[in-house]
Amino acid sequence: MRKEMLYQNYEVIYQKVDECPVKDLQLTFFQLVSVISGSGALHINGNQMPYQAGNLMLLTPADAHFFEISTTSEFLLVKFNSNYVNDYQWQSIDHIECLLHYSSHLSGCILKCRADEFLVKGITASLLHCLNHKDMYQEDLSRHYMNALIVIAARNLAKMRPPGLHKSSDKRIIEIINYIQLNICFPQKIKAPVIATRFGLSDTYLGSYFKHQCGETLQQFITNYKIRLIEFRLKFSDKRVHEIADEFGFSDESHLNKFFKKQKEVSLTVYRMQYRMD
Repeated sequence: MRKEMLYQNYEVIYQKVDECPVKDLQLTFFQLVSVISGSGALHINGNQMPYQAGNLMLLTPADAHFFEISTTSEFLLVKFNSNYVNDYQWQSIDHIECLLHYSSHLSGCILKCRADEFLVKGITASLLHCLNHKDMYQEDLSRHYMNALIVIAARNLAKMRPPGLHKSSDKRIIEIINYIQLNICFPQKIKAPVIATRFGLSDTYLGSYFKHQCGETLQQFITNYKIRLIEFRLKFSDKRVHEIADEFGFSDESHLNKFFKKQKEVSLTVYRMQYRMD
């Protein structure tokens, strides 16, 4: 399998193709793919999902992929490495690289907010204009557009949803999930009685309602979401264990380690060491 390297921190490329030039290409960087026109399927890590104009897809380091082109397709490829992500001073997104690793390849297009489809279309057109019309401060302008795409990708990926959430789920369950995600670092705010009172439900009904809508219990969702965030802190940040414990409202390192080991069957320290050795 051929590995594709990126010899600079970022690159923007326009492609119009009738067939994929390379099969089973493995990336060593992040790549946002904005589909300008055409249709087909993206094959990635053994999975397959259709694409069409207006889609925004995210490929992450080590992904093996190729495009199966059904109709002539135009892509804008925005390539960037971890150094680019880590060096930029993001104002309100903590560990944006972690958010990018949320990418679920089974979902194909990462855009979950319809309003963002309009923004992506405009930003893609603007980046194309920069590629085709050289002018003063072009590099700075292109970087601003790139960063806007990265932020849009991050905020869509950050909206983790239970895999079993029904597409026709009502507005209230989405509001409950958003509330949990917003307050995941405050254990007292995400206790079942508090959530039930906030959304006008009884404790008993909240449990059955959440399970019916999401396919998992309320506590399972909270635990899985919290574990995933802790995993990302261990992988991508230099935070010490006691700092992670404080962040998520654990009484001390021992309490956090017991919680983590119960779910992952490995201690925090061993998990971090294993990841950095890979």
